[in-house]
Amino acid sequence: MERPARFGVTLPQIKRSWEETRATATLVDSLGFDSLWVCDHLYGVPLPSLPIFEAWSLLAAVAPLTERVQLGTLVTPPFFRNPAVLAKQIATIDHVSSGRTIAGLGSGWFEAEFRGYGCEFPPLRERMRALEESVQILRSLWTEKSTTFEGRHFSVTDAVCEPKPVRRPPILIGGGGERVLMGIVARHADIWNNLAVFQPALGAKIEALRRRCDEVGRDFDTLEVSQQCVVVIEETMDAARASLEKAKKIYGGHMGAGLEEHGIWGAPDQVIERIERHRRLGCSLFVIEFFGRDTRNPARLFAEKVMPAF
Repeated sequence: MERPARFGVTLPQIKRSWEETRATATLVDSLGFDSLWVCDHLYGVPLPSLPIFEAWSLLAAVAPLTERVQLGTLVTPPFFRNPAVLAKQIATIDHVSSGRTIAGLGSGWFEAEFRGYGCEFPPLRERMRALEESVQILRSLWTEKSTTFEGRHFSVTDAVCEPKPVRRPPILIGGGGERVLMGIVARHADIWNNLAVFQPALGAKIEALRRRCDEVGRDFDTLEVSQQCVVVIEETMDAARASLEKAKKIYGGHMGAGLEEHGIWGAPDQVIERIERHRRLGCSLFVIEFFGRDTRNPARLFAEKVMPAF
C-alpha cells in the first residue's frame, strides 16, 4: 500500500532564540507542511554547554500559535520523565493543539545528559525494556478508564488520565535496532522512524521491520515508515553542491552519514527525484532538517517547488 508523501520540519532549537523558533513554526504551518518536530535532549548535542530548549515545553508553546501542523518529538527517551506524568503532559498539549500531538519515543543514547541531570541510564537492553513499558503505560492511560501496571522500571496503580487526549496520539518509535527495537515497533508503534545515521541502509531496515511484523502477526501496511533527514535545497545545482560541502562538515557522521550518495539534496528537480527513491523503498513521512542559518528560506523553496510534485 503506497501512502501519500508527508513532510515534517524540525524547529530551530539549539543556539536559537524563542523568536526564531516561533517565526519558523508559524511559517511552516502556513506553508502546508504536515508536522513540526523537536529533538528531546537536555543538552545540545554534542556539547553540554550548547543552549537548547526543552522539547515538550517548546511544543506546548508552539501549539496555540499553529493551526494545521502535527507536533512531535524525535525522540523522547525513558527516564527523563515518569511515563504516566508524560502521558498527562501530552494529553494536555493535545487539547491545546486540538488533537495534533505525536508521541515520538526512543531508547536514548547521549549518556552525559542522563548522568548530568541525575536520570537513570542503564544498559541498552534495560532502556529497551523501559521504552516498551513506557509505551504500554502511555497507550493505556490514553484509552482506558484507569491503569494499573507493574513493570521492572515503571509502575502505576489505578492511575487516571483525564481529560483523555482529543485523539489517541500516534506513537512513533525511532531507532535502527533490527531485533529488539523493531520488535517493540511491530507490537506497539503507529510510525517507525529511521534515524539519519541509518539513511543509507533504509531499504535493508524496512525489510528487517517487515520480518519483525511477520513474527508478531502485524500487517506491515498498518505501520508508517518515516525518515529523519537533512535536506539541502538551493535554486541551482552549483549552489546546492556548495551548500552540501558545508553541510557534510557541520553534520559529520551523525546527521550527515552518506548525505551526498544517499541523502536528499540539490535543486528542486533533484530533490524530488531523491525523495522518490525513498518512496520506492516504502518511506512516506520525511522529518526534515533544512540546512541553512535561517531554515525558513529552504522551507519556502521546498514548499513552492517540491511539495506540489507530491
